[in-house]
Amino acid sequence: MVKISKERRTVWKMSRMYVLLSIILLPVQMTLSHSGEAESKDKATFPVAADGQPFPWHKMRLPETIRPLHYDLRIHPNLTSLDFTGTVEIQLEVLQSTDSIILHSKNLQISKAVLLESDKRHPLKVLELPAFEQVALVTDALSITSGRRYRVRMDFAANLSDSFHGFYKSSYRTRDGEVRSIAATQFEPTHARAAFPCFDEPAFKANFSIRIVREAKHISLSNMPKLKTVELSGGLLEDHFDVSVKMSTYLVAFIVSDFLSISGTSQHGVKISVYAVPDKINQTEYALNAAIKLLDFYDDYFGIPYPLPKQDLAAIPDFQSGAMENWGLTTYRESGLLFDPQKSSASEKLGITMVIAHELAHQWFGNLVTMHWWNDLWLNEGFAKFMEFVSVNITNPELQVEDYFLSKCFEAMEVDALSSSHPVSTPVEDPTEIQEMFDDVSYDKGACILNMLRDFLTPEAFKIGIVRYLRRYSYQNTVNAHLWESLTNFCSSDEADEERLTGGEFCSGKRGDTGASKWYMEDDLNVREMMDTWTLQEGFPVVTVEVRGREVRLSQERYLKSKEPSQTSGFLWQIPLTYVTSTSSTVHRFLLKTKTDALYLPEEVEWIKFNVDMSGYYIVHYESNGWDALISLLKHNHTALSSNDRASLINNIFQLVSIGKVALDKALDLSLYLSKETEIMPVTQGLGELVPLYKLMEKRDMEDLENQMKGYIVRLFRDLIDKQSWSDEGSVSQRMLRSYLLLFACVRGHPPCIRTATQLFSKWRESNGTLSLPSDVSLAVYAVGARTDEGWDFLFEKYRQSLFPSVKSQIKTALSISPLPHKLQWIMGQGLAGDVLKTQDLPGLLVSVSKNPKGYKHAWDFLRTNWEILVKKFELGSPTVAFMVTGVTNQYSTREMLEEVRGFFGLLQKERGAGLRCIQQTLESIEENIRWMDKNLPLLRAWLDRNISQDRGL
Repeated sequence: MVKISKERRTVWKMSRMYVLLSIILLPVQMTLSHSGEAESKDKATFPVAADGQPFPWHKMRLPETIRPLHYDLRIHPNLTSLDFTGTVEIQLEVLQSTDSIILHSKNLQISKAVLLESDKRHPLKVLELPAFEQVALVTDALSITSGRRYRVRMDFAANLSDSFHGFYKSSYRTRDGEVRSIAATQFEPTHARAAFPCFDEPAFKANFSIRIVREAKHISLSNMPKLKTVELSGGLLEDHFDVSVKMSTYLVAFIVSDFLSISGTSQHGVKISVYAVPDKINQTEYALNAAIKLLDFYDDYFGIPYPLPKQDLAAIPDFQSGAMENWGLTTYRESGLLFDPQKSSASEKLGITMVIAHELAHQWFGNLVTMHWWNDLWLNEGFAKFMEFVSVNITNPELQVEDYFLSKCFEAMEVDALSSSHPVSTPVEDPTEIQEMFDDVSYDKGACILNMLRDFLTPEAFKIGIVRYLRRYSYQNTVNAHLWESLTNFCSSDEADEERLTGGEFCSGKRGDTGASKWYMEDDLNVREMMDTWTLQEGFPVVTVEVRGREVRLSQERYLKSKEPSQTSGFLWQIPLTYVTSTSSTVHRFLLKTKTDALYLPEEVEWIKFNVDMSGYYIVHYESNGWDALISLLKHNHTALSSNDRASLINNIFQLVSIGKVALDKALDLSLYLSKETEIMPVTQGLGELVPLYKLMEKRDMEDLENQMKGYIVRLFRDLIDKQSWSDEGSVSQRMLRSYLLLFACVRGHPPCIRTATQLFSKWRESNGTLSLPSDVSLAVYAVGARTDEGWDFLFEKYRQSLFPSVKSQIKTALSISPLPHKLQWIMGQGLAGDVLKTQDLPGLLVSVSKNPKGYKHAWDFLRTNWEILVKKFELGSPTVAFMVTGVTNQYSTREMLEEVRGFFGLLQKERGAGLRCIQQTLESIEENIRWMDKNLPLLRAWLDRNISQDRGL
């Protein structure tokens, strides 16, 4: 599943921090009759069902006494009454004799349940345990015997969900203003149980036969191709779909809609179709071509044929996540799939390609091979995020994805630097905890440590290992150890491997020994031992480097923004270090396995740069004159280092300021070189470190210093800004950089930018919005136009009329960064109403308003006032709720706001959010901001006075 895509921090940053929430295991109505014996197997200690009878199970995880083999599901959604009925028949294999069948059901009215044994029918009693989202099917008439197979049939009904999960209702407005309804599913992670009774855990894989009843004016889609359509009474039709491959319940999907489609066929013979609402079907061609190319790539790369005859991609009008990997029927936000060459920007083209690449990677990582339990979600999401970059880099080299991977690691580190972070592999039990695993740690950190491992093993060896993993565990469930075993002992015989490394260098345990390297000594090559240090403990290391002649002394410790020694001791990583020096551009390697170590250079050097291209998930501190040497290098010859190396130095030095290892003025000295920078990663990283400094000041009464800081940044990038053309010319990276710079300059009031944007907006408005603006600069134009009431109203009307998700997204952002407080309040209300502005877009809108100096108080008030509605709509514990909590509050830096935030969340009851980890994260962030401001404001003021007065040629 793809999370909601992120805008750059120059507008607003969607850093999704998911959290862990403890459930009240047994509510008051489920009190145990013998409270001191909660762990006893005695039935008297079991919870009480909704009807007051003892419930025959007492754990969140289902018992392993029975496993499903096949589901026969018939479902009938009514798009007029907005409810649905269904029947499911599940073939079961009994592994251990039992007198009850425990499975999941949430908000379903089960009207009838029977056990089918040969030609016998045994009525079953249904006991409900809502707190665990479970039902028990019990019978006194017979024993359910080990080694036998049974079928259980249930009739059920429910309303289509008002949320974005389960089987839910969505709607859209046609070009003529008619509102039409559709029904769609989103089952990951634990919502299949809200659509039909099932064994809703990933390890309970089964085959599915699905039938969907619909009206003639609709179509239905599911994971597999449709076999036939049967006419029913009352003008209804029933579509029968082919039997699915063996898969987990969270991958089941079905849609009833009036979508249209376009289709093509991959080189391997798979039919690929893209579905959208009729008025937007002309925006699907790019997605179709991208999907064909990417599916063929994965087929060839993995050497494992895509196992289904078709792959559908559907754009859903209401969709909370970015996209979902349902096997054979991937679903997307409209903005994540629909593309128009005249309206969509370069960044939107890149984003759509990456989202499709992510979901298609899941067809192997996640669907074919699935994590055993949600604690190892990263095996799905980290791999899919990593494979986005691998696949798009090869299939679409013009998109230059290598320029953006680094930002994923920086984003993950922001969350991972807090004491409230969690290991990549984390024990979870209840649905709330599971949802909170869908965060930057599982996705981005997972991808970054895989990239580090690929660099450690070599791309060739890494590929052999993951193909071995996929082949060994096809249609099965895995844990971390299975992956590490597949990536170890490449030279041993394995019939599943059809390819080998050539030359034998890897097999000998050595690879290109550089003299200083301990990388591939025989006793060092233990993949599981190394990777356990990255997946089973939270956080990441800071490596301190001190050069003394030819000796390089190394030490490691946990990077942590809080001042809690108890949370840094005991952490140790096996770190695959890489480095280059002033005398050698060859990448040297050294595996740091201990707290301290040393390596020896063949000769003395002027400078040394560790973590080449930041391929490792760690940051580096250079002691003695190490930073001074690198700052001097950047000042006089910055292209001696790669753009990623330059970006990593910018990131690392500002992170080290936060923990007191480097003084702020040294970090600011390094930033001076940016006046000569032209590459996208260093420029955006520079903005990413400097802009948040004045964003903190905007929420305090310190206008003079704030304006000084803003002026410094504008002058720093002024030459680069003024060189930008107001066009869509250039490479993708050049076009994206242009978008960032011009938006930043216009928002900051840079006169040349304001002048050009005002002229373009006037012409566009005079044409009544028919003038075609260059897509890469339209956001800057809209942002300038939104500064007046008349311009704002005109933009909103164009938002209302537009059928292009890219245009709507850009206008929405421009409206949210307007300096008009009354408009900001009004548009948040529109997002909550969900009529013109979709409620799915409210979280991003709310966070964007919170970054606006004219709107941050209104955003906080809105979050507090509508808290009950928001947690109901987006679900308590969801990543979306965490995103709103942290996004709205993480730029506060005063003790007054800390107490206000703490006070509001402290009054919540458990069922309304008390104890959410995102609350801990936001309180940690505000405390860190306060510490930073207290310590660094005098330094910042003095440095700006000194450098602005000298002007330093800026």
